[in-house]
Amino acid sequence: MLKYTKWLLAVSMLAGTTHVLAQENSHKGSSPPVAQIVALDECDPKTFNDDKPPAPGPGFCKNVALGATTPLLKLFGEAQSGTPDPNWDFEPDTLKISEGTTVRVVDQGGEPHTFTEVAHFGGGFLPPLNAPGEETVPECSGGFSNVAVAKTRILQGSQTEITGLSKGEHLFQCCIHPWMRVKVEVKDHDHDHDHEHGTPEK
Repeated sequence: MLKYTKWLLAVSMLAGTTHVLAQENSHKGSSPPVAQIVALDECDPKTFNDDKPPAPGPGFCKNVALGATTPLLKLFGEAQSGTPDPNWDFEPDTLKISEGTTVRVVDQGGEPHTFTEVAHFGGGFLPPLNAPGEETVPECSGGFSNVAVAKTRILQGSQTEITGLSKGEHLFQCCIHPWMRVKVEVKDHDHDHDHEHGTPEK
C-alpha cells in the first residue's frame, strides 16, 4: 500500500506541473488529413480525490460523466489480477492511415494519460497497474521524471497531435494504464484509396 501511495503522489504532484503541448502544424495552404483517437476512463472522483493515501488527492479525477465509475482500489485489483478495466481505453484500438496524416489524441476521460510510442507493448511505470509479471517497457521507464515520457502526457480535456509517422506499424500505449493500447498502420499514399479509419474529427 505504501508503494501505491508513493507512485500515486508522484503522478498527482506532476498533474499541476507537467504540461503536454500539442505539436503545431507548420503546413501552409491545405491542411493534412486528421484521424482522431480518444482516451477514455471511468475514474471515481470520490476515491481518486480523497486526501488520504493511496489516493492521488483532491482534484485529480475530473470525471463529470453520469453513470458507472470505478473506485481506485478496484482498478488496482483488476489490473493485478490480469483483467484490467476495459473502460480505460483508447478508441479505436487499431488505426489505418496514409502517410502525412495527423493523429490527434483527445483525453475525454477524467484523469491524465500518456500516448507513448513503444517498440513492444508492456508494463507502465506504476507497478500496481501492471499485469502479473509484466515489466515496465523502456519507453515508460522513469515515469514523468523522464522528459521523453512527460512530453507524451495528455491532461483531462486536452489533446496532442502526432505528425510525421513513417510507413509501417507504430505501437502506442499509456504509460500509466498500460492496457490502453493502439496500433497505427501507416500506408503510402498510393497503396490504396481507403479513407483513414478513426474517430471522425469534431
